[in-house]
Amino acid sequence: MTRYASLFTGSAPDKDQEHELPKSAGYRILLVDDEPNVLKALQRVFRQENYTVVTAPNGLEALELLSKEPFQLMISDYMMPVMNGADLLKQAKALHPDMIRIMLTGHADTGAVMGAINEGAVYKFILKPWNDDDLRITVGLALEQYDLIQKNKALQKDNAQKSNEISALSKLTVTNRSQLAIMLNKRNLLNSQQVQELYRLQQQRKEPMIKLLLEHDWVSEKTIRDILRKDLLVEEVSLAEFQVDPTVASLVPHSFCERQLVVPLRLEGKRLLLAVADPMDTGLIDDLRFVSGLEIQPVMANVAAIKSKLAEVYGAEEIDFKELETLVSSPDPYEGIEVVIEEEDNASLDELLRGTDEPPAIRLLNAVMLEAIRLGASDIHIQPRTKSVVVRYRIDGVLVDKINIPHHLHQSLVSRLKVMSELDISERRRPQDGRITVKTPMRIVDLRISTLPTINGEKVVMRILDRNSAIVGLEGLGFSKSDLVKVLNMVDKPQGLILTTGPTGSGKTTTLYALLQHNASPTKNYVTIEDPVEYYMDQAGQVLIKEKIGLTFPVVLRSILRQDPDVILLGEIRDYETGEVAFHAALTGHLVFSTLHTNSAVATISRLFDLGLKPYVVATALEGVIAQRLVRKICDHCRVPDLPDQALMARLGPLFRQESVTASKGKGCGHCNGSGYKGRIGLYEVLVPNDEMRHLIASGATILEINNLARKLGTSTLIEDGFNKVNQGLTTLEELLRVLGPQ
Repeated sequence: MTRYASLFTGSAPDKDQEHELPKSAGYRILLVDDEPNVLKALQRVFRQENYTVVTAPNGLEALELLSKEPFQLMISDYMMPVMNGADLLKQAKALHPDMIRIMLTGHADTGAVMGAINEGAVYKFILKPWNDDDLRITVGLALEQYDLIQKNKALQKDNAQKSNEISALSKLTVTNRSQLAIMLNKRNLLNSQQVQELYRLQQQRKEPMIKLLLEHDWVSEKTIRDILRKDLLVEEVSLAEFQVDPTVASLVPHSFCERQLVVPLRLEGKRLLLAVADPMDTGLIDDLRFVSGLEIQPVMANVAAIKSKLAEVYGAEEIDFKELETLVSSPDPYEGIEVVIEEEDNASLDELLRGTDEPPAIRLLNAVMLEAIRLGASDIHIQPRTKSVVVRYRIDGVLVDKINIPHHLHQSLVSRLKVMSELDISERRRPQDGRITVKTPMRIVDLRISTLPTINGEKVVMRILDRNSAIVGLEGLGFSKSDLVKVLNMVDKPQGLILTTGPTGSGKTTTLYALLQHNASPTKNYVTIEDPVEYYMDQAGQVLIKEKIGLTFPVVLRSILRQDPDVILLGEIRDYETGEVAFHAALTGHLVFSTLHTNSAVATISRLFDLGLKPYVVATALEGVIAQRLVRKICDHCRVPDLPDQALMARLGPLFRQESVTASKGKGCGHCNGSGYKGRIGLYEVLVPNDEMRHLIASGATILEINNLARKLGTSTLIEDGFNKVNQGLTTLEELLRVLGPQ
């Protein structure tokens, strides 16, 4: 037997050749903490497990143990003398890269911890005090992952060996086996030099012989088909008579059909009727028979008809799935993600992770979510179109097409999402909403799921809410110096209502949390009421609205007023009832932050009147309004001067026409993925009522009168703030027009 025989023999492998890991007598776990009581408590957690538990009181002793013998898992404290946990786990990774590393911490330096996670030194971290059951489950899942990684490595090694054998075998096979040129030479339609040239081009370009022949126009296609039909009795068909079933079309990849000029027509039992432009390419027929496991019945059709039928069956344009292949063939994203089940979920974690026989849908969905988290996307759109399903990410406020998915994977992908978010899999006619929590080694994120039936299938949008998002300080939001002074004065008020306004996605909640955190004191009681909770703040009691059970904004707000709050963050004033309770809270000694959907700061007052609130109540309680928008920032690494576009400036209004503008742009680089933008910055309009304005509001003055007074008091508009940020090189004229529109 040759060295390639093993690829084709049908005998089962010997037991000792299978890649199953040996049954372990117990995993080895290393616990590191400088507090003996903590080590004893950790040992008690695992006393009933079949683990060998070894302890070390500090990092140096732990490294000594690791240098002598391997461990499958290591749990380390952060705050330890001589060497902290982050440094220890980095060195442990260097010694044993496959060992699962968990950090157990109570008061760690967040920057150092996240740095260790980002560098891959930490699989995940657990906060003290821990829950024993949760810790056992986490360690159990981590050890399962360790086994999967080892098995995967063994399989990868075997696959690499097989791939090398197949690659070597492929060199023994003639790449192009069409006899068309030789047949035409025998009929004196091609000379020997032409035949040699055709074979040289075929070796060089890897294209079908018929295509090269027609390019040179040495023999007409009609002549070739006449010879094949009359002399060689090859059957010719009219492709217009065939309606190709999508299932049949999926048997042969579109890219292969385009390259080889073939199209599958009909499947009859185990026989595939295949239209080909070159029926004398016996190698092509043999390859398809071998790969598909089907009998191939070739029939002849002309090249133009094949191309037309391919456009009809697969779509006029070739959908590029290369990015999808790259995403899914990269290191298994399934290993880096964990679905966290909500308390009311009936499915077990094991069912969600392993409850399907078709791993591509799970693998693909995990890859899509992890890629979105890595890129810092705020939303994921899975949108079915006519030819494919496109996955789009909203990055820095702008939707970007990321990958294309074949239509046949769409339903399994949506079904997987519905299972995870507890939606009705069978319901495809009505919109549904759900939520899931996803853990990755880097962070925990909540996903808000929304489905919508469209003519091409269900569209899914996932809103990403990162629990680990750091609250931005007021100084980092992009306020001008004068506006920042106004905002700081607002926050220092002991009571009253402060509103942020703007459309969805304009950064209102980010601003509210920056206000809430500024001068946060342990002597005060902070409460937030939101739907959903977008930032997590340890100092605050955070309440999630659940309207299905009657837990609405006004109900929660009334209850909170009996909880002795000092500062209240209210996600949104949606109606009169919520507004009335919010203003009542502001008038009774509480500082209240909330949001509204209005176009400007002054328009907020009109909106409050429209809700039914009394003018004198608004005038008394309102301490300030911040209207805002978000624009993309020019990338710091590729910023260059730019000539202002006169047409753009004309559309942006008189300010840009009358004043000189110093414009900049990003030319695109690796840091910004070639977009020229990196991150976002706010445009602001800050309104702080004085006594004169309060008098106007209480007397029911018109918005025009209030706006004129605001301008006299020095309130700058959004377009004016944008003008300043363009001149500072922070954003572009195009961004201002996109966000603010023509003025």
